[in-house]
Amino acid sequence: MARIYVDADSITARHRAIILRRAIGKEHSLYFVADRSLSDVEKAIADDKSERRRRVRDEMTREEARKIGSEIHMIVVQSGKDSADDEIVRIAEPMSLAITHDIPLSKRLIEKGLTVIDDRGGRLDSSNIDARLSERRNNMIFREMGLFDSRQKRFDERTVQEFAAAFDKALSELA
Repeated sequence: MARIYVDADSITARHRAIILRRAIGKEHSLYFVADRSLSDVEKAIADDKSERRRRVRDEMTREEARKIGSEIHMIVVQSGKDSADDEIVRIAEPMSLAITHDIPLSKRLIEKGLTVIDDRGGRLDSSNIDARLSERRNNMIFREMGLFDSRQKRFDERTVQEFAAAFDKALSELA
């Protein structure tokens, strides 16, 4: 069973939909961590619970089936700088998958032995994380100096497809 940690504060609803669609009814444990409850995740938890119970309806009593929960979890942390990041690092287990847009969080998770993909489908690992951190620091300096705009390329359909493909590949590698 794959464990997947999602930095839900840095991932869009469109990305969460892809992650959830591939997880409901499957043998993955998902942990969405944010400083607020997310209605799409809460609905997915209810749907997943229902699907898991439906599959065993004929094999268990109603009381036994009601004890079956979801493998999708919504963890709400108090608002604060890096509070969601700190919680993800605290609960994350090696040989798992993490999804985040946050480069410093990625570094912490890679050091803990996790596979990390970003919201654009890029895979972050020990061979490229230091360069990404350096690039991030340089971009911050340039923005502060007013040398260039901080806007990133917009998410288009191709970018979302690249994320979905990277997510599917990472899942298959964990299986």
